[in-house]
Amino acid sequence: MTDFIKLHQKHFNFKKFILDSFIEDVGDGDHTSLATIPKNHKGKMHLLVKEDGIIAGLTAAEKIFKQVDKSFKLTVFIKDGARVKKGDIAFIIEGNTQKLLTAERLVLNIMQRMSGIATKTDQLQTLCKGTKAKVIDTRKTTPGFRFFEKWSVVIGGGANHRYGLFDMILIKDNHIDFAGGIIEAINAANSYLKKTKKKLAIEVETRNLDDVKKVLAHGGVQRIMFDNYTPKQTLEAVKLINGKFEVESSGGITEKNIADYAKCGVDFISIGALTHHVKSLDLSLKAIK
Repeated sequence: MTDFIKLHQKHFNFKKFILDSFIEDVGDGDHTSLATIPKNHKGKMHLLVKEDGIIAGLTAAEKIFKQVDKSFKLTVFIKDGARVKKGDIAFIIEGNTQKLLTAERLVLNIMQRMSGIATKTDQLQTLCKGTKAKVIDTRKTTPGFRFFEKWSVVIGGGANHRYGLFDMILIKDNHIDFAGGIIEAINAANSYLKKTKKKLAIEVETRNLDDVKKVLAHGGVQRIMFDNYTPKQTLEAVKLINGKFEVESSGGITEKNIADYAKCGVDFISIGALTHHVKSLDLSLKAIK
């Protein structure tokens, strides 16, 4: 998963995130650990998996531990993206006990949420088995935590849509209404790219088959989104486009109906709930006596 880090490291400062997180959590000191544990005490903890799922965030945990104390000894038994079950041990961490306890919650907060997202992504992608549909995320992420949430989707077997507003043009309903129409918006987007000499893909959201027909006749985009279509409408639209553009389904798609949309032949299925409505995986860092 280092490819994801390399691709997006210019958009995210890992070191600053860790420092800011400790400022928020530790303040002027982890006084419970300082009060109850001798300064030079050495300890050992293991990460216990308490729920079946897909593990994610091990690479992130390693980076956090290294920044807290380079002398920590980390022994990892499984990799990001592995299927785990209740009772599995993901890693053992050894070092200064005060520092271990200070780092504990940040590591767990990140890994539990990342693992929850990866698990949900895996579940939904599995439901699309036998089709070409790829489950992708949206910009419905937690401010300041997008890097980890989108990373989790990749670990879970899905893919990222755009990372932010800067790496793709996605013409949505509000853009269309403000621009004066779907064709006007597409033309304006292409003029903007020509003027700025930016090389960005253009995707346009359609609200009905009439919109699809207009885009199909006009062109000027790489992908067409079907927003809040039924599976029946989706199938009609896919047949109409007939492979001339990439197609994406979005809106109201859950584990109960995702297979129906995937079977329509769409290339992508975007689901905001992957990152904004997810249950964290139950993990725990426990002392080894």
